[in-house]
Amino acid sequence: MSVQQDYAKKKMSAVDAAGLVKDGDFIIVPTGVGEPPTLLTALSEQRQRLHDVKVAQILAIRKFAYIDPETVDHIRPVALFYGAATRAGGQAGWIDFIPNYFSEIPSLIGRGQMPADVVMSMASPMDAHGYFSLSLGADYTMAAVAKARAVILEVNPNVPFAFGNCHVHISQVAALVESNEPVLEVGLPKIGPVQEAIGKYVADQIEDGSTLQIGYGGIPDAVVMQLTDKHDLGIHTEMIGDGILTLLESGAVTNRRKNYLPGKMVATFALGSSKLYKFMDRNPALEMHPVDYTNDPGLAGQNDKLVAINATLQIDLLGQCGSESLGYLPYSGTGGQADFVRAANRSNGGKAFIVLPSTAKDDTISRIVPVLSPGTHVSTSKNDINYVVTEFGVAQLRGKSARQRARELIGIAHPHFRAELNEQAKRMGLL
Repeated sequence: MSVQQDYAKKKMSAVDAAGLVKDGDFIIVPTGVGEPPTLLTALSEQRQRLHDVKVAQILAIRKFAYIDPETVDHIRPVALFYGAATRAGGQAGWIDFIPNYFSEIPSLIGRGQMPADVVMSMASPMDAHGYFSLSLGADYTMAAVAKARAVILEVNPNVPFAFGNCHVHISQVAALVESNEPVLEVGLPKIGPVQEAIGKYVADQIEDGSTLQIGYGGIPDAVVMQLTDKHDLGIHTEMIGDGILTLLESGAVTNRRKNYLPGKMVATFALGSSKLYKFMDRNPALEMHPVDYTNDPGLAGQNDKLVAINATLQIDLLGQCGSESLGYLPYSGTGGQADFVRAANRSNGGKAFIVLPSTAKDDTISRIVPVLSPGTHVSTSKNDINYVVTEFGVAQLRGKSARQRARELIGIAHPHFRAELNEQAKRMGLL
């Protein structure tokens, strides 16, 4: 049977494809815009016939109808990282959460510690050899493809065919549906004066020839916008977004001085505009790989001058970062922050930046605190922390004593809170 005949045999309606899901199945869905809207809409419409089905994803973008507290006995969402679609349900307790390092989700699946009965994913059109590209989210999905009973693809001509380890052969596919809606676009976050000031401090620390890991958010994008005059930058990241396109168009990114895969940009998922998705299509300068490859600290850290830029919500005077919860209430997840902090620490000349505005709620709350709020989930430990940046400056903590760290962090806190932080640090025996 030719690959075209196999394709025709497996092509079906979204209703029929979703009908392959059985009671008790654990469904794996890729990160962000890799989620297949036609398939997940059909699954939502069938949820009343199902029992004890789970749908796991690291970042849900759309709030499909199955994300519903009234039907969790039928389909229960499982968050690997909370976003706007799942945060309220996680805080209310009806959406499950599996703690994880992003880089280790494939091994959780491979070892059977996380089930993977069904995969539902967006995919590019099939090539002449029978391969689809899961370019929008190779992440942990490729590991799930290897384990799943049923791989169900939503094939869309607007999904780019990217290179790298992100390809699925028609022989691995149980069913496919076709759609042609534009891939969801996610715009750049708002950059204000605080983000711009933090971005300037970080950009000043980045040398020519550095390799960048850039997270999502206003501050990382503010950094990117101030790097256009740099030279021979490289990209080894988990997310590729439109900010990276800006650096490419300016000539700042060449990837020539990378030690690991020189000449290639490396990422595991995409989140951006139609311009980004078109850029990714059959671009030999870009490879999309599973997250246990992109986020492996040992591999990423082989690049000299690896720079990791990630945000936190709160940091204490020892340097512990609470990046994923508001006290005990979950907000996001660990994601790749710890992965890339450790990778940058391994890198020759590497720098890991944790960035945050100095205050919250109109300057009424300091984000630099003596101790983290009760119940806070620690994302980056005191042993891994390196640079911390607010709009008031840069604190370099690695190799510093607890006393030195307290002084450094108080020095970049908002001036309104410095005296109070000094007094509290003295009471704690830090100063």
